[in-house]
Amino acid sequence: MTKFDRYMLSQFMVLFGFFALVLVSIFWINKAVRMFDRLIGDGQTAWIFLEFTALTLPAVIGVVLPIAAFAASVYVTNRLSTESELTVMQATGYSPWRLIRPALIFGLIVAAMMSMLTHVLIPASQSQLNLRQVEISQNVTAKLLTEGEFLHPSPGVTFYIRDITPEGELRNVFMSDRRSRESPVTYTSKRAYLVQDGGATQLVMVDGLSQNLRPEGNRLFTTHFDDFSYDISRMLVGSRLNVETVAYTQTHDLIMRPDTVAKRTGASDGEIAFELHNRFAQALMCVMASVIGFATLMIGAYSRFGVWRQIVLAFFLLVAIKLVEGAVSGSVLGNAILWPLMYLPALIGGLLTAGMLSISANPSLLRLWRTRKTPAPEPERAA
Repeated sequence: MTKFDRYMLSQFMVLFGFFALVLVSIFWINKAVRMFDRLIGDGQTAWIFLEFTALTLPAVIGVVLPIAAFAASVYVTNRLSTESELTVMQATGYSPWRLIRPALIFGLIVAAMMSMLTHVLIPASQSQLNLRQVEISQNVTAKLLTEGEFLHPSPGVTFYIRDITPEGELRNVFMSDRRSRESPVTYTSKRAYLVQDGGATQLVMVDGLSQNLRPEGNRLFTTHFDDFSYDISRMLVGSRLNVETVAYTQTHDLIMRPDTVAKRTGASDGEIAFELHNRFAQALMCVMASVIGFATLMIGAYSRFGVWRQIVLAFFLLVAIKLVEGAVSGSVLGNAILWPLMYLPALIGGLLTAGMLSISANPSLLRLWRTRKTPAPEPERAA
């Protein structure tokens, strides 16, 4: 690499780090705030919150990397063009095809980062996150031991404790189980205790009342009891998450053992093909975001109004490529044989980049196109 290549590459990396830091902070804080409300509201500790937010970080970075690469490419190219540094280099004999080399190397570096995320870090972190969510969902004590608040540990169940003594005694307990519309039951008791029994959590209520409403005739049956045991572990079964999904599978398993993955996760051949090739396609999109941002700003002549038109064009080209990516995804999910379509957006991006570099290297092509588009004025007739 020449000194100018290293200079451009350093500028790309510095601006990429800045944009990535800003965007990751915005996305991560937004996700962390929602997670904080849910976890702390369920009685979890601050350490659990920090663990969960750390596990979501690789997925957030994976979303941000292509955006940061595109923003850095556009910003650096715009600044170099405005300060006439690219003009000077072109005057020394550097063609647009030669000038794009630092942008291409920059895109490959970002693609390597994306590959590390999509193939290793994101599947591992998401799998661990879901395992921890299952463990937390089974933590009945953290979910229910909150005094003075109506809790809903699962759909159709409402739980309330007025007071919890230092000895662990629950006072004035209310629990409504409406999961069965034919037979909703409401339990109230003056005292209650949580007891672990064979891996299950039993709510032992003392000196209470059971109310069972029968829809037939709107009849209410009440039962007074001295003590009553209720297995509250059953109400949390529905909150368990499916940790065996294709998104959490390592890439080598998707390549070497697709049949085993399909049997374990229940995914179709199209879902496996899409997940596998999408991980490679995302890395290529980082390269395309970098070179499209550079090549688009190279077309057109110098203007004292800046290159805002080229910036807008680069943005719409990237959006169009993402639309193509979304369009082909459905086809691959439906038919695994169509997996080559996953690389169509990258191919289109490469062709667009080559076309814009050709126009930048031969400005006469653009002038010729404009001349053909604008009809010549008719000659004036003699009087």
